[in-house]
Amino acid sequence: MTTQSRYVAAPGDPTWAIGALQETTFRWEYDDGRAELLALYDKGKRQQWDAQERIDWSKDLDCDNPMMLPDETISIAGSELWNKLSPQQMTEFRRHAQAWQISQFLHGEQGALICTAKIVQQVQNVDAKFYAATQVIDEARHVEAYSRLLHDKFNMVFPMNKPLQALIEDVITHKDWDFTYLGMQVVIEGLALAAFQSIRDKAQNSLAAQVNAYVMQDEARHVAFGRLALRDYYPQLSDGERDRREEFLVEACYLMRDRMDPSDVWAAVGLDLKECRAIHEAALATLKFRSRLFSRIVPTVRDIGLLGPRARKAFEDLGAIQFADRDSAVMLEEDNRVAEEFDAKRLVTQALAQ
Repeated sequence: MTTQSRYVAAPGDPTWAIGALQETTFRWEYDDGRAELLALYDKGKRQQWDAQERIDWSKDLDCDNPMMLPDETISIAGSELWNKLSPQQMTEFRRHAQAWQISQFLHGEQGALICTAKIVQQVQNVDAKFYAATQVIDEARHVEAYSRLLHDKFNMVFPMNKPLQALIEDVITHKDWDFTYLGMQVVIEGLALAAFQSIRDKAQNSLAAQVNAYVMQDEARHVAFGRLALRDYYPQLSDGERDRREEFLVEACYLMRDRMDPSDVWAAVGLDLKECRAIHEAALATLKFRSRLFSRIVPTVRDIGLLGPRARKAFEDLGAIQFADRDSAVMLEEDNRVAEEFDAKRLVTQALAQ
């Protein structure tokens, strides 16, 4: 059965064509690499993996709560509206809500696949082209993993939501290569890491937790790639040029806050959108989740030198400025450690089964 037949709502045309003008850069110096970036490239080569083999696809999702996530992750849970739902309606809501979230991951990963190929084409340094090439295959693997999770386990897919589509279009059509890094490697990938972590750490279903842990191991390198490249480049810009990038960053962050809008879920299960919206906006779960979404972005923005007055004010408004003091490198290394723990558990399980 095709993906088209699994969409909860029609996504429109079967393809989305984006016209963009961009330069292609060849580099004739092949022995001029930055040590940190080449080390990241070596790590990317070593950590390649096969989604068919590393993930245990024999595991199924739970019938009532597919990824076995606590209801605290649902913004309307506990409300009068939620308590009026029957057990069957609650089950339907959980399944749709979780499929919607994984669907946004899937579409975002295809966006990252295209944007990283654009980086290979545009970026001026060979060391960056080398690493971006490893990320291209990473992103293809992520699209493969999430599409299989939706096709084989959920049997349901949602279209890409409008805020994510708007930001991806901005990133793809922007002429300057560093805006691709800023929009994709810093904002979209950074937000994705926080969203993946919520499932990795809270899901009691081993398949769902495993998929997100392994994707996070790759994404941690991708965010580090953006941080290294932009940290070297942005000090060379004028104040006006940095201001333009800070403005783009702020707009992108507000788009990503709106990306986690489950209106499509409410509509799919037949709930009143206005009533759900009022509960959702007032829910403590919504405020906490929106704040955590930027926990990976704010430290990176600080590291690359874009935490100016405009960005600081935006992160204060988003309830995320407290993350500015976090060490992004420590968080990324923790993602790598957790993925290796999942590997160790999987090997033990396989050994006991023999």
